Amino acid sequence: MEVNMNTIKNQLKELLELPSPTGYTKEAINYLKEESKKLGYEITSLKKGAFYITIAGKEENATLINAHVDTLGAMVRELKPNGRLKVVALGGMPWGGVEAENVTIHSRSGKKYSGTLLPIKSSVHVYGSKVKEELREPDTVEIRIDEISTSKEDLENLGISVGDFVSFETRTQILDSGFIKSRYLDDKSSCAILLGLARKLKEENIAPRKTLHLFFSNYEELGHGIYGLPGNVDESISVDIGCVGEGQTASEHKVTIFAKDGRTPYDLDLLNELVSLAEENDIPYNIDVIENYASDTTAALSQGIDMRFACLGPGVESTHHYERTHEDALKATLDLLYNYVK
Repeated sequence: MEVNMNTIKNQLKELLELPSPTGYTKEAINYLKEESKKLGYEITSLKKGAFYITIAGKEENATLINAHVDTLGAMVRELKPNGRLKVVALGGMPWGGVEAENVTIHSRSGKKYSGTLLPIKSSVHVYGSKVKEELREPDTVEIRIDEISTSKEDLENLGISVGDFVSFETRTQILDSGFIKSRYLDDKSSCAILLGLARKLKEENIAPRKTLHLFFSNYEELGHGIYGLPGNVDESISVDIGCVGEGQTASEHKVTIFAKDGRTPYDLDLLNELVSLAEENDIPYNIDVIENYASDTTAALSQGIDMRFACLGPGVESTHHYERTHEDALKATLDLLYNYVK
């Protein structure tokens, strides 16, 4: 299958430029809606902010393929007496992974402020060895805001308040070697892949084997699961990151097909169908088991939905940190999805 990887990478870059910590995803969702509309697809919007597009298939029973646009981030927990901000994490974010990173504070008025997340004891000259010894936890880090702010009152006068969202710089780089490194490849890489799948089906004027819903969710990092599913869905495939690391089979050059996550084994028949398709079409893949992980699909199973379920996605290194993948993994994921739905 011929795939225009440049288009996918460009859309991924544009999506990564839009801050979307869980609960603050409207701008990124609107981008995905507009890109879907450009392809001629109708949008079904849900009350909680997610949406899906529907591509009529030869069978009425439907496959739902989902990816999440929400990312890790933070929220203001306290306006500190020293004019700095205490924050809480949104999702499973390691504080050490964002130490010394620049942030944007999104105030309710719409005004945005620049800042940096730092350990409270950040200066070696002032604190000596304590800088190295102290754990990075919510009580030991703070946001230094780039405004004249030395008191709680200064923060209030700026219009900053408890409950404001905080997003982190992504430091996105798309390299000539094919590698892509950025925060929040989880799971914006998969959103770009779903747009690529929609584009490919439109360009080739292909009616999928079964009716297809492409679902973009917005609360995965906090475990809400997919919601508001159409009544004809009989299987769900989450497209989410494979996790490269010690003890895992995932690769930055392959699509990972999950046999089990931290909640449940995945549907064996559907797993076997995906593996067979990968082998028949020479798609580089691996099967993996991951414990500290759940997908939108497995979260949705707790709602009592009766459907087959799977999870697959591009192999990504240093997940929930400064992540990296390769365009090989994006292409392998798209190839597998295309061959499954056509």
